[in-house]
Amino acid sequence: MRKNIIHIGLILLLAPCYTACSSFLDELPDNRTELDTEQSIANILVSAYPQSTNCEIGELYSDNTDENSRAYGYWQKVEEDLYNWKDTYEEGQDTPQALWDACYAAIASSNHALQGIKNLGNPTSLNPQKGEALVCRAYAHFMLATTFCQAYNSNTAEQELGIPYMETLQTTVAPHYERGTLASVYRKIAADLEEGIPLINDDAYSIPKYHFNKKAAYAFAARFYLYYMQPDFSNCKKVVEYANLVLGANADEVLRDWKYLGTLSPNGDVQPNAYIDASEPANLLLLSTSSTLGGVIDAGYGLCMRYSHNAVTGLEDCYSTGLWGAYTRFRQQPFEPSRSPKISFRRITLMAKIAVSGGGFYPYAMVPAFTTDETLITRAEAYTYLKQYDKAAADITSWQKSFTTHTQTITPEMVDQFYGSMKYYNLNEGVITPKKTLSPDFTLEPGRQTNFIHCILHLRRITTLGEGLRWQDIRRYGITVQRRYFENEELMDITDTMDKNDLRRVVQIPANVIAAGIEANPR
Repeated sequence: MRKNIIHIGLILLLAPCYTACSSFLDELPDNRTELDTEQSIANILVSAYPQSTNCEIGELYSDNTDENSRAYGYWQKVEEDLYNWKDTYEEGQDTPQALWDACYAAIASSNHALQGIKNLGNPTSLNPQKGEALVCRAYAHFMLATTFCQAYNSNTAEQELGIPYMETLQTTVAPHYERGTLASVYRKIAADLEEGIPLINDDAYSIPKYHFNKKAAYAFAARFYLYYMQPDFSNCKKVVEYANLVLGANADEVLRDWKYLGTLSPNGDVQPNAYIDASEPANLLLLSTSSTLGGVIDAGYGLCMRYSHNAVTGLEDCYSTGLWGAYTRFRQQPFEPSRSPKISFRRITLMAKIAVSGGGFYPYAMVPAFTTDETLITRAEAYTYLKQYDKAAADITSWQKSFTTHTQTITPEMVDQFYGSMKYYNLNEGVITPKKTLSPDFTLEPGRQTNFIHCILHLRRITTLGEGLRWQDIRRYGITVQRRYFENEELMDITDTMDKNDLRRVVQIPANVIAAGIEANPR
């Protein structure tokens, strides 16, 4: 049985030992921390946030990454496996195994807290902790579903494989688990969110940005309901409702100060540290994760240069042209290191090198799980499906005035004209643009609606570069991804292609989980 990676907070709190071997638990409940006080329940919720992230999986799976010269190396073998869409057997940081372990450990802590609250008689004084536990449980299951399941499709979700939705503490070793359906998973996430959000109280936290505070929970709900797309787009009303609670009456006042960020030095970790600062109003929830993400995607580090975001990839995002004009109008400019093919914005970086035996270090990443900027783009997408194009254009204007030096007010006609006339990406003809053929499993009207979606996908790709969300947009919109091999920015080969029907679009669940009897994703 392999050594389990356990967050140090779990050890300090003497919380349960969790493993992803033959079961999620390897100790019976007698060994769990006894939650008999309100403080002990608050303490265990520190470990209700996944200590791993799917950001690196998303970046390496998506079209944000290309292969550079094979003379370059990679940091961990998992990077090669993920880039090539292989079912990896690696188990270290940023692997599907690590994500699976971390999410179910977080879920177990949430359920432990909920059981402790119940044992204490559900006092109203613990409502904030109950709300946090429910939203945390929903979030960890959402992370699992958006990695190990198909993108939600209302026509097929009742037949698609879900993931085990854990709503209670386990009382036996090696219980039997069923994956259920994707539809049932999304219904349960919605139920946990709707019950938990009203109970959250920011006053319960010393540093709200490290917990599901009210606005972070609203932003999560907005993203969840956008992904939970219904044929009549009724959920888009909920997206707008929750996004409004995040953005307030004037979204311009709560977006990131990109102008200030752009004045900071891109050298060292000055820009990245400012980007993930808890005092930055745009950051709604910050997660500390065991991850090599910063070293892999941050151009400030000469690691993983073989599989990275490069200058050619940048023509689709950080070097792209948009309604604002040229990329030189971006307030934050892409970082262009010498002697490296890696090009990106400096945002997520390699964090504190914690000394371990042998003189090595233990990398981690601070990840902004939810921000006001991304929530604004989410709302614009919902407005587009509600055909409220003036409101969507207003949100696009807010983004543009915040992120670029271009101050012109955007109209629906301008979006139509610009993205309608932009050429589609076509590598065979040497056309590299952000506009790629869309093939979602829901109705997308040609013309204005499609042009707005192209614009919104463009903005989200720029805004969240390095944070894994591009992969979710690829899945939701059925975008084909090519594996491109470059030498000195010259295209040498297309080594693989993944279209919307490729079964590899769903990450395989860990091998030892399959061996324990849980149904594998089809291949």
